[in-house]
Amino acid sequence: MAQAAATTAVMTGGRFFLGVGTGENLNEHILGDRWPRAATRLEMLEEAVEVMRALWSGDEVSHEGRHYCVENARLYTCPDEPPSVMVSAFGPKAVEVAARIGDGLVTTSPDADVIDRYRSQGGSGPVVATTKVCWATDEAEARRTVHRLWPNSGVPGGLSQELRTPAHFAQASELVDEEAAVGPMPVGPDPERHAESLRSYCEAGVEHIYVQQVGGDQEAAYRFLRDEVLPRL
Repeated sequence: MAQAAATTAVMTGGRFFLGVGTGENLNEHILGDRWPRAATRLEMLEEAVEVMRALWSGDEVSHEGRHYCVENARLYTCPDEPPSVMVSAFGPKAVEVAARIGDGLVTTSPDADVIDRYRSQGGSGPVVATTKVCWATDEAEARRTVHRLWPNSGVPGGLSQELRTPAHFAQASELVDEEAAVGPMPVGPDPERHAESLRSYCEAGVEHIYVQQVGGDQEAAYRFLRDEVLPRL
């Protein structure tokens, strides 16, 4: 990951940040390793970021830590400035780690308490949010689209981090009805509804918002956001 991030940062002229978190069982268990508890994964994340930053110096690195061992490793292509490490965090312990090791915080909800905790723990980097919308000329159609394409957004709590296979996600998603799938996501053609959603992120303390359109009509959706939603903010 250190090598991939360094190469990408060089190729994009620095227009890149590395987003990290404690992972998902879906992606991690395929290596055959034990899936650790959340506290252990936070330890692993902190140590991994330490090793990556050492490698981004371009020096030869040897490291023997609690979770990782590196011997005589060196990256030969490094950017002039190391990539920013943006840490995804939801629970209080993860937020503390993000404040301690991250160059910024990544969130998916306008949770002012999480952002305030990040700041109070010393986090000074930008707060970045990713949010989903579904623009369509018909609200009912938009709701059906979200339920068809993104029902996993209604899977509650930490279950998404624990499910092992796509089949398990499909099974869990069968329990998600349309109302739960849509949740607070702004859907349909009303620009004020979309603006109000984005406004809630701004008011919570988010500084950069990345918007994903669920479904098709990508160009029309972003024209709508540009021409009808942004002027309201």
